Amino acid sequence: MNILKKLGSLFTAVLMLTAFVSCSDNDDMIPEPLTPSQVLSSTPWETTGARDNNGNPVALTDTSVTGFVGFAYFKADGNFAIYNLNDALRSRGTWSVDPEGKTRTITALNPDGTSIFSRVVDILVLNANEFTYRIRTNPSDPSVYYDIIHTKIAHAEPANGQLTLASTPWETTGAKDQNGNPVALTDASVAGFVGYSYFKANGTFTIYGLNNVLRSQGTWSISPDGKKRTITALDANGNVLFTRVVDILTLNNSEFTYRIVPNTGNPSVYYDIIHTKVVHQEP
Repeated sequence: MNILKKLGSLFTAVLMLTAFVSCSDNDDMIPEPLTPSQVLSSTPWETTGARDNNGNPVALTDTSVTGFVGFAYFKADGNFAIYNLNDALRSRGTWSVDPEGKTRTITALNPDGTSIFSRVVDILVLNANEFTYRIRTNPSDPSVYYDIIHTKIAHAEPANGQLTLASTPWETTGAKDQNGNPVALTDASVAGFVGYSYFKANGTFTIYGLNNVLRSQGTWSISPDGKKRTITALDANGNVLFTRVVDILTLNNSEFTYRIVPNTGNPSVYYDIIHTKVVHQEP
């Protein structure tokens, strides 16, 4: 019996020692530091300041820096979206940071995936709370530059469908009347809404007929609640031709459907114009 008691006591002591060592090992564990890319993608960023090459503050409304101001979202999948401070989408595309965290590259993309521009900037500060880069706006004179300061912020990315609409070309593939009956795309009631649409992240759009002939161009926006899309068509000189507001019925990664009421005096007559995501390079 005494032997059994001694063995039991010894077993208990071993368990306690093992638990102590295990806890000590856990206490000594140091979290692996984030890579520069992981730091940049860990939070939304708001532009909160700018300085010129002489270290002088520059107002964020100054035309020298306004194009770099907004809320930035660098996604872990290598995509980015930048919105103005009023939450209007301004740019989208792909991004990367070199392994040493010295430079950041963005490539802005059109809806069809073609490149608008690529921009490489020097990273001055990149930590959990601040991201500051240096942009040289005049390639022929590197002595002129601006330091654009961003601060970590809790600001949810707008979820009203702007990014979805701007991320792909759309082809009109169907139409229905107010009774749910299919309407041929050649029908005069809907033919004016048929084509390939390209809603750019900078707030401009182009629409081509299915024969790839330009039909309209101008500016676009989506209401903050995601329920309405507005387009303002412009002529070649920038004069307004018309403004059209439609109700959005469906907007996801594969379908964009809106409701058009041709005669606002008779809202009981309308057509639902159905668009499908398509791989079609802009003419």
